[in-house]
Amino acid sequence: MDSVFQELYDKYHQDLFQFLIYLVKDRQLAEDLSQEVYIKVLKAYGRFEGKSSEKTWLFSIARNAAIDHFRKQRTWKQRLFSNFDWDNHQISDPGVLPEEIAVQNENLRQIYKALDYCSMDQRSVIVLRYIQSLTISETALVLDWTESKVKITQHRALKAIKKIMDDHAGKEEYSFEKIPVE
Repeated sequence: MDSVFQELYDKYHQDLFQFLIYLVKDRQLAEDLSQEVYIKVLKAYGRFEGKSSEKTWLFSIARNAAIDHFRKQRTWKQRLFSNFDWDNHQISDPGVLPEEIAVQNENLRQIYKALDYCSMDQRSVIVLRYIQSLTISETALVLDWTESKVKITQHRALKAIKKIMDDHAGKEEYSFEKIPVE
């Protein structure tokens, strides 16, 4: 089991950690949730049936751990939608982190900020599909949804992000206002 666990860790840890950072926007919390995910993996690996890839199984556990954390928080909605302070380097890591990549490209930075105004489901789909490069079927497995629901949620998320981007086009420095996303 140790070699299997080590292989899973070596193969997917960076992707899993980045996924959690995108969801929770807090390095320490992402580290804590990563540990929680690996504890759950150790306990449940014997029950892993192989109906999905190990990666989608890990991401599913990670997403559920993040959701469970937010449910436990009194102000989970405020934390979920709080703005990331781009001027303050809250996350420092010797490797390139998602935020550093986004800062290097203004369009990605704006898209990343626009993600804050999407629902958790929409954000999860966009991160899994476009940042983690999962297929629609893999994303459906992670989220335990139908492929149709993934496609619909992806469409709505992209539409919401486009609206936010269009509303702020041409403005060099702007702060996003809350735009209700259905």
